[in-house]
Amino acid sequence: MKEMSPLDRFLLLITGILAGYQIAIGIEGAAPPAVWAYTVGFGALLLAGVLLLIFGFELLGSPFTIVVSTLIPLALSLGLVWEYLPGWRTAYLLFAVLGFALVGLARMAVPGRPATLALAIVHGVAGLLIFGLPLLLSVRGEAPAGFALVGVGGALIGVGGLLLSFLKMGRPLLPQKTILTVLPLLLLLTTSAFVAGFAVVQ
Repeated sequence: MKEMSPLDRFLLLITGILAGYQIAIGIEGAAPPAVWAYTVGFGALLLAGVLLLIFGFELLGSPFTIVVSTLIPLALSLGLVWEYLPGWRTAYLLFAVLGFALVGLARMAVPGRPATLALAIVHGVAGLLIFGLPLLLSVRGEAPAGFALVGVGGALIGVGGLLLSFLKMGRPLLPQKTILTVLPLLLLLTTSAFVAGFAVVQ
């Protein structure tokens, strides 16, 4: 496993600061359930960054870390659905709860490829939603153009999740060292895009 460099730690530190900042300022005008979902998402992002900062990349092999990281796309996508797709609130809330439970149970009960496949599916659906919905709203003029940055963050977090999922399956899309080298920067870019995107709708 690659050893974490000072640059990796610096990038993770900035990521944590940005996530903490977003938690502190909240999303003005959002309904309480959406605010709670966003808070959980950025809180999980903050927690994942801090744990990696403290324990290094070896922590990526921990079932706890994988389960916690699943909260990030699920919670953020749930917040977006709650705000912008009211007709899908109940259905997506059910998907989020069941998806999180599936990832957790699969990771604990049947580790290996089944658990990784469940992780890839849940991350994929949530990531695509975070990517597509802000872009669609921006193109239609139903949200400021800058809100599309949330979609950019969704694309980045989806890429990161899939890279880690295939790595866990033993079929990495890139060499492990390359994935771990770009991961801290990917987390920072993801968080920066989210914070900038949500800032335009304040």
